[in-house]
Amino acid sequence: MTLSDEEIAAQLPDEWDREGDEIVRVYEFDDYLNGVSFASDLAEIADEAFHHPELIIGFRSVEVRLTSHEAGGITDDDIRLAEQFDDEY
Repeated sequence: MTLSDEEIAAQLPDEWDREGDEIVRVYEFDDYLNGVSFASDLAEIADEAFHHPELIIGFRSVEVRLTSHEAGGITDDDIRLAEQFDDEY
């Protein structure tokens, strides 16, 4: 079940933004390989949760986009995974 606008606003972790039906964060790194390593770590966490975000690896950044496609928007699973990603960072 998707979260209401109020629930999303109340639960959205710091540093994350809402863009439509997704929550988004850009993590910054000192170099490319640190970002790639971080993205790999996130991929393992996401795969264990069977919840797969869009990861966009840049030169010194990784953009993460979370949504629950099957539910049609943002759910508790997205918030929970965002929090896990922040713990990894």
